[in-house]
Parts: sequence; C-alpha cells; structure tokens
Amino acid sequence: MNFSYIAALDYDHLDNGLFLKSFADAIASHKERGLIIHGDSDYTERIMQTGVMREDARIRAIKDLNNRLVALLADEGVSAIGLNGYQRELIRIKNGTFRVDIDQFKRLPDQPVLLISSLVYSDDTGKPAAATLKDIIYALQNALNINDTFLFTRSEENDVIKKNLPATITEAEDPDTFIQNNIPAEFHQFKSTAQLISPDDFRHYPDVKNSTRLKNISISDQ
Repeated sequence: MNFSYIAALDYDHLDNGLFLKSFADAIASHKERGLIIHGDSDYTERIMQTGVMREDARIRAIKDLNNRLVALLADEGVSAIGLNGYQRELIRIKNGTFRVDIDQFKRLPDQPVLLISSLVYSDDTGKPAAATLKDIIYALQNALNINDTFLFTRSEENDVIKKNLPATITEAEDPDTFIQNNIPAEFHQFKSTAQLISPDDFRHYPDVKNSTRLKNISISDQ
C-alpha cells in the first residue's frame, strides 16, 4: 500500500474530454503509484433532466464516472482499480467525522493505480453519501501519510500555452484573481495542502518544476 501522491479530479475537469486525455497520458508516464479521487460532474444535471432527484442523480453519476474513468485510463495503457469509497466501507463518515479503513487499503493489490470516488459509507444513514473532495483529501492525507496532492488548473491557457505558475499564491500579481481564474471552485475554501499544476507538467512527476503550493485557501466566490 504505497501511494506517492493523490490527484483530485474536480467537477469541471470531469466534463472536459481533452483534459481527461491529457491527464491519462500523464498518469501513463509515471513510475510511481498514484491515488486518484473524483466526485461528480455536470453529468449529474443531465441525469436530473430525466426526472431523477438530485441526490440520487449525483450518486448515479459518481458511480458511472468511476467506471468511465477506469475505461479511459485503460485506453491510455493505464491499469486501474476503480472503487467507490463506500465499498467494503473503505471510507466512512459518522457525525461529520471521516474514518479510513487502513487495513482494507493494505489488502488492495500493490500495482495498479487506484481510482476512488467520493461516495462514502454513512454510518448515520446506512447508505452511500457523496462527500466533498476537500474532505476526502484531508482524510486520505492523514490516514495514508501521503505528502503530495495535486489539483489541476482551471485555465485552459496553461494546457495550450506554456505558462509559469507562481510558487505560492502570495507571489501571484493578484492573489484573489489568480484563485478565481486558476483554482477549481470546489477548493476556494481549502484548509489542507496541495499543489496546483497543469496535466502537462504533472506528466513529469516527481520532477515537478511548475506548480503553485496551496495551503489554507480562503476566498468568497464573486
């Protein structure tokens, strides 16, 4: 059970086919084993248009996306195990507190990339529940002692035109604007640590030279 990093696929990126291909290409170039996490996407809204209630649509979307991402990675030559966090009660939540079953993680195969959805097991309801990526990141970082976590820049320019990122947010010309333009909205309130990066630069992991260190982000969306 050795994971070198966590990579988070946020709401908007999960609906971006070009990004997902670039991301899969990057994963294929890695020698280190990663742990990929994801939630839902605009696919939830499309399911709701068929008359499904939001929470049910979100759960269905997340499950479907987990399967689709495994297939996408396979197309790029990446072997991945796809799991929803509630399966085997791998990640549980009770009264707002998360618990990661470390023993279950240890029993997973060592080689393939692990893809985990944000659907966790709720002890309060006895059913799957959709957690935020922020909460999943924090729980996994602490339980599995993973130091490197990556979020991906919103700016499409960074994928088309090579653009240098500031080493920290405070080094940006306008920190608030940088956050709005580059950091996924799901992480505009983020109390943990991570690195913001483009999929092209992520390809070179662990030799990461163009990323922004993130810690304790707090901004109100306009």
